[in-house]
Amino acid sequence: MIFDKLKKFDIIFDSPEVDCPPVYSSGDVVSGRVVLDLSGESRIESLKLHAEGFAKVHWTESRSAGSSTAYTQNYSDEVEYLNRREALLQADNGEVTVLPAGRHEFPFSFQLPEETLVTSFEGKYGSIRYWVKVKLHRPWAMVKKIKKEFTVIEAIDINTPALLAPQAGTKEKMARIWYRNFGQVSVTAKINRKGYTPGEMIPVFAEFDNTTSRSLVPKAYITQTQSFIARGVMKQKHSVVGTLCGDIVGSRCRETWHGRAIKIPPVGPSILQCRIIKVEYTLKVCVDVPGTSKLCLELPLVIGTIPLHPFGSRTSSVSSQYSVNLEWLRMAIPEQPEPPPDYSSVVTEEEAEQRNNAAEQQPAEDLSGILERPLMAFVQEFRFRPPPVYSEIDPNPQPLNMRPRCMTC
Repeated sequence: MIFDKLKKFDIIFDSPEVDCPPVYSSGDVVSGRVVLDLSGESRIESLKLHAEGFAKVHWTESRSAGSSTAYTQNYSDEVEYLNRREALLQADNGEVTVLPAGRHEFPFSFQLPEETLVTSFEGKYGSIRYWVKVKLHRPWAMVKKIKKEFTVIEAIDINTPALLAPQAGTKEKMARIWYRNFGQVSVTAKINRKGYTPGEMIPVFAEFDNTTSRSLVPKAYITQTQSFIARGVMKQKHSVVGTLCGDIVGSRCRETWHGRAIKIPPVGPSILQCRIIKVEYTLKVCVDVPGTSKLCLELPLVIGTIPLHPFGSRTSSVSSQYSVNLEWLRMAIPEQPEPPPDYSSVVTEEEAEQRNNAAEQQPAEDLSGILERPLMAFVQEFRFRPPPVYSEIDPNPQPLNMRPRCMTC
């Protein structure tokens, strides 16, 4: 039987680097080979390849229809991005093919759709995956199957006017205790641009004005919001991926941040173009206001893939220029000396409950028109060029008799 003769059945993708999985984007050619290692002569009916790509979401919610009746509601949806079939081995007349013992390789190659795909993603309630599946058909035997996933990352260049635009805002709130006002707290914050890449530092410029009788501690957070949409219902998962803690702002004092830096960890890129899955980021500048909920100023972020550079936009394939840290595909954040707080510590329980209720009630919006493209995650350390060297020598000296003279001389 073929079971006894099949020593190896594998899919190997062509990769420019050894032991480095390839990364693809729209329009790229996916190539590789299917390997059969036989210990003896074997009869093969066909060897077929099927390449697929799907975004899928699924979750369940318990519903109550009365005091004694409860049921479970299922929510699921999917979007197809890739569907390609190819026969690697099949006789034209339907007869079997006899392969001798030894190693046999069957090359394959297909092009990904030119239209924009969506970056690979793994989440709690959904995923975006691409894979190649191969089926081996033999006479009088079970079909042998093998499946191997590959990564698709869609580039976004943050060197665009929309993502280079500064983001700023102001927010204020009264401090109340037993219906009495004890002053006002205001927050003003600004960041230099909207688009950043993993590994970059975000300089935060902020001013905190505390007119209350209590001290405050300003903080900044980078939050990630994963949204899953099915049947007009949205399910969200919030997490804090980066933190920054400032100095205490005393009573009736003002504190200023002159570019305090918060680092972006190796998180996944923003996903804005998928109809059923979105990944969004926000920079929150917050303070605890006595007697009321937190005061949080939110500035939108887009986590891109092609970092800031001074000489124009890069248009070539990113997978050929940059090395990729695929740790973000598992949504795993490396251990840090001070782990970020839970999302519940950034948003009060009342605000979180209101957001969840609003998300469940609101219909799913059409996300197909969003302009930003899906993104690739490239974790790099960025180094800004130093300022020019200061010189006390005048580069355009004047003759001595032409220099202005002091009135006292």
